Amino acid sequence: MKLFLPKQHGAWAMTIIPFWLGVINGGFMWQHIPFFIGWLLLYLATYPMLLLFKKKKITFYAKWTAIYMLPALLFLLVPFITMPSIIYFGFLMIPCFIINAYFTSKNKDRALMNDLSAIVAFSIAGLASSYLGQGEVTAGAILVFSVSILFFLGCTFYVKTMIREKKNLSFKWISWIYHVLLVVLWGMGYWVVAIAYIPSLIRAIAFYGKPLSPMKIGVYEIVNSALFFAVMIIQITLV
Repeated sequence: MKLFLPKQHGAWAMTIIPFWLGVINGGFMWQHIPFFIGWLLLYLATYPMLLLFKKKKITFYAKWTAIYMLPALLFLLVPFITMPSIIYFGFLMIPCFIINAYFTSKNKDRALMNDLSAIVAFSIAGLASSYLGQGEVTAGAILVFSVSILFFLGCTFYVKTMIREKKNLSFKWISWIYHVLLVVLWGMGYWVVAIAYIPSLIRAIAFYGKPLSPMKIGVYEIVNSALFFAVMIIQITLV
């Protein structure tokens, strides 16, 4: 049976990076392994679940939602039993899901607000994984949450300037100014975080207008995400 998988390749980085930055910040526990498996399966389940709101292929999407959701809940029982209060982070994700469901039902999946809502949900996972290790929301966890949102929002701006908004000069300047501000403002107090955003700034300006295929854009984003992840690990270990 061929797996039904999400087509948004950038979402894989959002699934992985905030979660494991949170693990590094909070301290690794063996429970993080089933937690991550459950989190990954939950992401896979929400893809067909959201497509249900398009009111097409209901049976097909319902089947794949169940295929992913049932094992996801079983794996997520491990962190829940370990620390029941972690469920509050799941509650925080519900408004994000509602927003995503609304835009999906309107066939506006690429709307900026829809992207932002998904980014926030993925970043909350970083709070949860850190909380599991420390039992509280620390300043480091909030840092992971914040830098994840800002990084992936920058990725969204960049990708839009390369594909859907490539002829929109206003959007180009929004992207460029946003990336410059990230480096400048973080550089005032967190110079390592500022360094983590520099590759994003360079590619936002250097690649703009270049005839890159979606495949190449995706590959470069994987490299950029890996660099961000590596530098943020340094920042976390310095705190």
